[in-house]
Amino acid sequence: MRGPVAWTVRGAAGVLTGAALGHTLWNGVAEPAAALAFATLITVGELARRDRQDPLGRHPAPLGSAGALAYALLGQNAGQPTHHGVLQTVAVVVAAVLAGIVPHIARGRGPALDHLSRRVLTVAFAAACFQPLYNSGRLERWVGQGPYLVGYLLCLLGLTALCDAVLAAALAGARSGRPYGPLLHDELRAQLGVGSAICATGVVMALGAAVAGLWAVTVFSGPLLLTQLSFHRITAIRTTYRQTITSLARATEIAGCTRPGHSRRVAALSCAVGRELGLSERELTVLEYAALMHDIGQLSLVDPVPDGATAGLPDGEARRIAELGGEVARQTGVPAEVAVVVERQADPYREQPTAARIVRTVNAYDDLVGGSRHPGGSLAALERLRLGTGHDYQPEVVECLARVLARGGRGRVVPVPPG
Repeated sequence: MRGPVAWTVRGAAGVLTGAALGHTLWNGVAEPAAALAFATLITVGELARRDRQDPLGRHPAPLGSAGALAYALLGQNAGQPTHHGVLQTVAVVVAAVLAGIVPHIARGRGPALDHLSRRVLTVAFAAACFQPLYNSGRLERWVGQGPYLVGYLLCLLGLTALCDAVLAAALAGARSGRPYGPLLHDELRAQLGVGSAICATGVVMALGAAVAGLWAVTVFSGPLLLTQLSFHRITAIRTTYRQTITSLARATEIAGCTRPGHSRRVAALSCAVGRELGLSERELTVLEYAALMHDIGQLSLVDPVPDGATAGLPDGEARRIAELGGEVARQTGVPAEVAVVVERQADPYREQPTAARIVRTVNAYDDLVGGSRHPGGSLAALERLRLGTGHDYQPEVVECLARVLARGGRGRVVPVPPG
């Protein structure tokens, strides 16, 4: 199922793009001034796109996306009706996007083909729901030019955002093999953030250009461009913060308290399990930080635990190390939720928050596997975890871990036993 989904989306976008470019080249560009203005806006938005991916693996370009939606919903220009239609909308957006991503591709950091396919299909959906109705006059007869038109545009943008989320989740599932439900949930949550700002700006641009002309495009794009640059700065700060926590977590490896790469493996596999369980991006961030720092309490021990394997320690000793880790985590200035997860990772799972249950299970798995690459080691580790589900490990977390490993997630690939 993975291949057909991706190729269907790409194929549909490719056919639509070819038809749009061919139609526009054959018939010429209607209202070239408006097409050039919006194409320039989209290109600038793509040039300002950040190279770093967001937590969902995207390269957001809010200004370019808002400009594309505004052009799709453009009905009038300074009181004069426009006639660019659906196919020209797609052609202008594709040409502008391609012009804007050339520098990113030259640096080897351009957006993936799936992203471009989503952009084509989403813009085409919005234009197809507006341009034919507007150009035929039916939309004006039905809703007029007042608040009902604004309401129609807002409803249309809601459907467009839903279309984009559905496509994004389907393509992400095709790439990663993750369940569709949690992926769609993450995409819809993302739409409530910057997605709502993009949709609102697109509507305002289209309505502003209808009254004031193309000058409205410049006026309304300025705040969104400044916001986008601010997001770049915030992202850079968060990246530096994460790198600092990762470096701090390596202190246990440098001190010989844990095996090399243990904290990073536990963090990567914990996040994979968290996504499988449908955790939000905020919860995944807390989970990742806690997993990176889960062994930090061992720095306070006089006699280190052999190989740092805390899974086999008596309950009292494991809790003492976890509490020491929580105290150390609080001193580093991480969010309070992270310290709580670190200090409660050794509690019985029924008393733990979800993140602590995941960290405890994944940490025990990595300790039990102990660096062996033989599949039998992974199977034996999972069976050991299943035997501890009465008190130590939540059954749902153990089964999610087994599914992640079976799909070739972060960790060793193992078959999931029946039942």
